[in-house]
Amino acid sequence: MRKVLKFLGYLVLLVIIAVAGLLTYVKLALPNVGPAPDMKVAMTPENIERGRYLANSVTVCMDCHSSRDWSKFSGPVVPGTLGKGGELFDQKYGFPGSYTSRNITPAGISRYTDGELFRVITTGVDKDGKAMFPVMPYPYYGSMDPEDIKCIIAYIRTLQPVENKIPEHQNDFPMNFIVNTIPHKATPQTRPPASDKLAYGAYLVNAAGCVECHTQVKQGQIIKELAFSGGREFPLPDGSTVRSANITPDEGTGIGTWSEQAFVNRFKAYADSSYQSPSISPGTFNTWMPWTMYSHMTAEDLAAIYTYLRTLKPATHTVIKFTPAPALTASR
Repeated sequence: MRKVLKFLGYLVLLVIIAVAGLLTYVKLALPNVGPAPDMKVAMTPENIERGRYLANSVTVCMDCHSSRDWSKFSGPVVPGTLGKGGELFDQKYGFPGSYTSRNITPAGISRYTDGELFRVITTGVDKDGKAMFPVMPYPYYGSMDPEDIKCIIAYIRTLQPVENKIPEHQNDFPMNFIVNTIPHKATPQTRPPASDKLAYGAYLVNAAGCVECHTQVKQGQIIKELAFSGGREFPLPDGSTVRSANITPDEGTGIGTWSEQAFVNRFKAYADSSYQSPSISPGTFNTWMPWTMYSHMTAEDLAAIYTYLRTLKPATHTVIKFTPAPALTASR
């Protein structure tokens, strides 16, 4: 009996040592995506303008890295906050920790080289070698054309500097260990020609991270089997909940009956220079969808996105788009 207990004791000790070794490896040896590339981004007017278009209308970096006015429809960016960061994404959004968007104005990124910015955008590993939880969808950006990423870097270098100290990210257990296993080396691709409408549409859908918002999540990670079928919940500041739409080509619950022109027009309705987001009373419908940003995509790019979405497998999923806060409902 003593021999058995002694053997079990050794076995438990070995397991503890193995687990401790694994955790130490994950904590100290990972992430391992290689050094930041040695590069200097060309600050040409063409690159800056391309970066402006991407960051404001496709990848919509400015959506999360600015303050949004939730008293108005679709939460437009508050003037003077472009790129300053400070938006909190935490457990109430289903994330396994507390993450605050970084200050990406020159006041926040001046210590980064172009190569270090390129690495953090495409792999999620910052200047100090720390792994970021993919609130910023760097796995998608890592599949973009490197020239597009360079254009975004060129553009954010030109933003008006805004001093705004950002708190450090906080990962819950066990994400404080798991997060180091998430970053991986970028898998860049060449941007397809716009003439290849399907491939170009797939490229834009990836760059825009459409699947992230239009898919339900578990512990901050999308459920791949439910991709694009909508229903992801987003709490609004007044306590109400809005859910993303089903954008698969299902005819009953998705966009299966939409024409290409109807799809483009849905976005372009917010592109008129005279459009002002109307004020929204607490408890009435609002949306996280940054319509005023996406509306400035070109009609050609929106049509390419539509072309790609039409190739998805239709998913029958009825989404209840909006639920008012219980307290606000009870007060009526």
